[in-house]
Parts: sequence; structure tokens; C-alpha cells
Amino acid sequence: MARLKESLDRTAALLNLPAGYRVTMVPASDTGAMELAMWSLLGPLPVDVFAWESFGTEWTTDVVQQLKLDARLFRAEFGKLPDLSLADRGHDTVFVWNGTTSGVRVPDGDWISADRTGLTICDATSAAFAMDLPWAKLDATTFSWQKVMGGEAAHGMLVLSPRALARLESYTPPWPMPKIFRLKKDGVLIEELFEGATINTPSMLALEDYLDTLGWAESIGGLAALIDRTNRNFAALSRWVRESEWVAFMASDERTRSTTSVCLRITDAEFGALAPAEQRSTVRALADLLEREGIAFDIASHRSAPAGLRVWCGATVDTADIEALAPWLDWAWDQTGPMRQSP
Repeated sequence: MARLKESLDRTAALLNLPAGYRVTMVPASDTGAMELAMWSLLGPLPVDVFAWESFGTEWTTDVVQQLKLDARLFRAEFGKLPDLSLADRGHDTVFVWNGTTSGVRVPDGDWISADRTGLTICDATSAAFAMDLPWAKLDATTFSWQKVMGGEAAHGMLVLSPRALARLESYTPPWPMPKIFRLKKDGVLIEELFEGATINTPSMLALEDYLDTLGWAESIGGLAALIDRTNRNFAALSRWVRESEWVAFMASDERTRSTTSVCLRITDAEFGALAPAEQRSTVRALADLLEREGIAFDIASHRSAPAGLRVWCGATVDTADIEALAPWLDWAWDQTGPMRQSP
């Protein structure tokens, strides 16, 4: 329990969480943390859900089809953000900070009212530790270790503001709560969950790996250094994209481009003329070639996204590797692009 408590304390310190914010470890990666937050906190107020990629759409399913709440849905196509200014300060708000499958992120927290009465529930799994999050605007924030920190994926982290904690203490949802979602017992908040106790037994091997990664982050300069490494990686990839004749960012607005899960669309006219299945086949061939050469792994876009590329630029990547990747991407395109596949 002491090592678990240490991981929570060091997470809070590394993220520079405000006083009164509490951290706990929960089952089932970011998905488990996000669903626990929604199922535990939502219900007293109408809900605004913003979705512009696949994971935001999953949270829409929870809110509308599973919990059947009074909800307004704001959607945008891949590459764009919905109009965040439509968020109602009197509603609870559910959104992702960084669209892992679209490469589109929220640029800032200015759209979130400082005097809101509703809660904000934010999936920050590919943003935490790599982007400057406005914690005063976030009430329930979730992430997992495997994204920016490069750790094991099975465990989720949940950060709760004093406002979210007050909602937990004062509100009991009307629906049945699975054991892995329960933060209360007999109507009372389980304080031990924020002191190193867990809802179910985590992998202690994975925990030690996470603690080691926290130590690395602390040793290089903490959060500022993690954000700087990410930004330098993104800048290196951006230089190549600007000069490329066959790719562009999926995010049309420069302010909303993710610096971690960088998603690229293929602009080549011959590629654009292909049927969607042929486009995916072309991208798969490119990704497979790079993998066989030991250059890049899992570089194709997410299965739910338009066919393209996705390059991870998070803090565990060295900028020199991003710079080395760029010419290999051009080489792989020369080998596998649509003209090369013609008989």
C-alpha cells in the first residue's frame, strides 16, 4: 500500500495539481477511469457531450444509450473541433482533451466557465504529462500510464477536484453500480482509495515500472521537461510535413493540432481517387514495410479514422528518432504508393 500511495503522491506532484485535488488508481485503463467517473458523477444535471473522434463517441454511447441521460451532443468530423463555446455552464460536460484517433486537441480551457455549476469530465489520456492542462477548469480527469509515460496499459488514473468530490459525497446515482465503479461504501466516500487502497488488486510489477518512469520524468526536469520534449518532437515532424508533397495534418486548424498523437492525411491525388478499402490497403502496405525494416511500428491511422498515418511524438520519444523517421516515410511511400501498386 505504501508504494501505491507513493505513486499517487508523485503523480500529483509531477502534474502540479492544485490543493484539494485527489488522485486514485482504478481498474481497466483510461476506459475504466472514464466510465467510473461518468457512472458515478453524472445524473443530477443535463449533460453536454463533445465528440470529434472515436473515444469521444464511445463516451456519447455511455451517456445516451447506457445511462439514458438528458444530453446535448456536439459532434465534428475527423480533423475538426465542434463549437466548444456552446457548453452550458449549468450542465455537466464530457469531452476528450486530445483526440487520440484524430490528432485534434482542445487548444485551451477558456471556453469552460470559471463559475460553472456543472462538472467537467475530461478524458486526458494522451494529453496528461505532455500538455499544460488547466486544472482549475477540470473536475474529473482520467488517463492511463501507457500513453505519454510509456507504461503498462491496464490501470487507470482518476483526478478529482473538490467540486467533483463534493458531488460524489452528496449524490448517489439511481442505477446499479458495478464493484469496479464504486468509490463509496454505505453512502460514504472510501477515503482509503486516495491513500493507496485500490478497488481491485493492481499489477505490482506494472506499478514498479510506473514508479521508475516517474523517477525518469522527475530526473529530467518534471512536467516542463516532458512538455518540452513533446513539443520538440512535434516541431521536428512538422518541419517534414510542411515540406512533404504527399501528406498534411488531419487537423485543419494549427491551434488544435495534437502534439502527441499526430494524425496525417495523405494528399496525393492518385491515393484520393482510390476506394476507401484500397486506401486502407495502401496504408497497411506502407506500415507493414516500415515494420519489417524495424523503422516504425503501428504507424497506420486508427481503424475508425480515415486512412492515413499516426505518429507518436510523446515525451518518451527522442527528437532524433523523429528526424530519422521522416526520410523513411518518404522512402516507404515511394515503394508502396498507388502508382507503385499499379500492374
